[in-house]
This record gives sequence, structure tokens and C-alpha cells, in this order.
Amino acid sequence: MKFDTAVRETVRDELERIGKADIVVGIPCYNEEETIAHIVSTVGEGLKKYFPKRKSLIVVSDGGSLDDARENAQSAPIPPGINRIVSIYRGLAGKGTAFRGIFEITGLTRAEACVVVDSDLESIAPDWVKLLAQPILERKAGFVAPYYKRYKYDGTITNHIVYPITRALYGIQFRQPIGGDFGLSGHLATSLATQDVWRTDVTRFGIDIWVSTAAIIRKEKIVQTDLGAKVHQVKDPSTDLGAMFLQVVSTLFYLACEYRNRWSTAVESQPLEIVGKSESEIELRPVPVSMEKLRREFTQGVEHFQGFYEKNLSQECYSDLIKIKDKTKKGEKTLFDPTLWAKILYEFIRIYSKWERNRRRLIEMLAPLYFGRVTAYCEEVGGFKDGEEEQLIEKQAREFEKQKPYLLKLFENAENT
Repeated sequence: MKFDTAVRETVRDELERIGKADIVVGIPCYNEEETIAHIVSTVGEGLKKYFPKRKSLIVVSDGGSLDDARENAQSAPIPPGINRIVSIYRGLAGKGTAFRGIFEITGLTRAEACVVVDSDLESIAPDWVKLLAQPILERKAGFVAPYYKRYKYDGTITNHIVYPITRALYGIQFRQPIGGDFGLSGHLATSLATQDVWRTDVTRFGIDIWVSTAAIIRKEKIVQTDLGAKVHQVKDPSTDLGAMFLQVVSTLFYLACEYRNRWSTAVESQPLEIVGKSESEIELRPVPVSMEKLRREFTQGVEHFQGFYEKNLSQECYSDLIKIKDKTKKGEKTLFDPTLWAKILYEFIRIYSKWERNRRRLIEMLAPLYFGRVTAYCEEVGGFKDGEEEQLIEKQAREFEKQKPYLLKLFENAENT
């Protein structure tokens, strides 16, 4: 069934009662009964403390939680004078549809600023609301992206795929393109709600990179804001990433192909301004990782899909990949370096652009190679203190920029054949 809106009629009736809002803070939610009340109360505290003269609305856009998430969100204490709506959105299940509802409500209330925060956060502080909304309200930015401290094993999809590709393609050092917590102008939010993407992977985990890329393509003024440590519910990067990996990477590759004419001329990346810093002093929480499982996922995956790699990757990349796999299987160090990783990802983008079969299956065949690169990274940073790994992540991102002509050549050669 195709829904023309994610907002239910009962919510529209409530919005008529509320009228105009200055700030909408949206919280996409599904089965987060343990954290949602803390998020709602903290957001309410932030709105009251930093924007006491603004009319604010908190929107919990729920995916039909099977626990007590909605009840806890509704009963969470918030300061008087702040409006709250807790509702199940309409449409395909997924974080993206939750965003659609939030963006539509932003338009219906004619809000100047829309802030979105994840519902599994444990490190959120009241000043996050100020940091994400204030640059929008002061018209100093159209999009405010988060800048976090994260544990060295956290955010591996961001660090090894989304960040370096986004940086190299579009020429900006956008550190957390899928951070999940950001601010955007009411105009941008309202415009995004009208786009025809709500029956694609964007409706699920692809929403964050889609919104970030939209801000880039629309040439919004983008700034970052330092939110301090990000502590949330995370998974061991050696576990099966399932739908999240498939949808994030598939959306990233789709956008890369869709906007090729916008990034083909981008050269050296430019830093993004960081405005403001959270006063929160929450410490990072270690993220466990099973090195044995990472190595096994890599070696067994390469053997399983070896025929595909041999047929579709360049001879150089394929040969290097097999050598690394063989050494890893023998128990030697996994020497999967950033140069090879950049070239392989660029080859996969090119393959994706012409792939006429099941693209999800194509991304599944990339997953073992991702495990290989993460194995090499985890081996290298194992003894690092918090923050020291950032130098390696930056070095890898620079390598993606250096290898960008390789990607351009792949497309050029394909067009000349």
C-alpha cells in the first residue's frame, strides 16, 4: 500500500490545536523502552533552558513498538509549555518513514528549525538541543551535523565506507554523515518530505546518508557541532550487520551514481566548521570485538564469492585480495591496506552503476571484504588510547581522495567501451 503521508489524521487534528511551532525535535523510535523516556525528558529540559521564548514541539515518531516505548515517551516528564506528540507513523516500517513523519510535521507547523536525535542515546545532554538548533535559528547554517568522540571500534561503517567516500566524492570533510543526530532548516525538512523516495531503502537505514547527501547537493550551508562522546547501543562489528549494512551502503552507492555529475569535478576536500561544544563529560564505553570472528567472516566470505571477485574486480585487486586472504587464514596479520580498500570500493561503485540484477546481493558480496578491512584496522588500533585511532581514519580518508582519479577512470573507460 502506498501512503501519501506518514502523519495520521489524529495527529493532524492535534497539530491544528497546537498551531505554529518554532522548533520541532523529532525522535524516531522502535522498541526503545529503556532509553526513550530519558531522551524525551532531556530534550524537554534543553528546550526549556535554551529556548524558553520559543514555541517547541517534541515528536516521537514510532514504528509500532512492541514494548512500552510509546507509553514511556508519553509519560516522561517535560517542562510545562512544551508540546508533545507520540504517534505511530503511517507507511513502510523503518527509520526513514519515521523521519518522513517528522519532516511533514515540521512543515505543518511551519517550524523554523527541525532537530532529530536517535532514541537509543545514553549520552544525550540538554545542550545538544541548543547545539543542533541554534545555528539554524540564527540563520548561520541550513544543516547542522554532529561531531562526536566514539570508541575506536564503534562506527566502522562510517569510518571505513561512508566517511571516506562522502569526503572524496563531494569534497567536504563531513565526519559523521550517518550520525543520526542533526539539525536542519524547516524549509529543507519540508522539501525533503515531498521527495519520491519513501518506498526505497531510504525508508529504512538509508535515511541518514540520504539526508546528508541532500544537504550537500542542495548546497546548504553545512556546519558541524561538537556533541562530545556518543554512547549508545552498539553491536560488535564482527557480528552479522544484516539490513543496516545493506541499506546504508546500497543507498550510498545509489547516490554516488545518481549524482556523478556533481562530484566528478570536486578535487581536494575542504574542512567543515565546527561550531559549539557540549559541556557533557560522559566517558566512552568500550565496544567489544571478536577478532577471530572477523577473520573467519573475511576468509570464508572471500572463498565463497571468489568466482565473482575474479570475474568482476581488476586483476590487481583480485590478486592482492587472495594473497591477503591466504595469509590471514594461516594466522598471519591481515595486511588489508587503505589503498586496496579504496580501489575495491570504487570498483564496486562502478559495478553497482551497471548492475542489472539484485543489487542487494551485490552489496552482500562486498561485506566479507569490509570485514577484512575492519580486521586490519582493529589489529592496528588494538593498543591505541581513545582518540589515537583518528589519525588512521584520517589517513585512510586522504587515501580515498588520492585514489579518486581511479574511480573517474573506471567510469571513463566504461563509457569508451
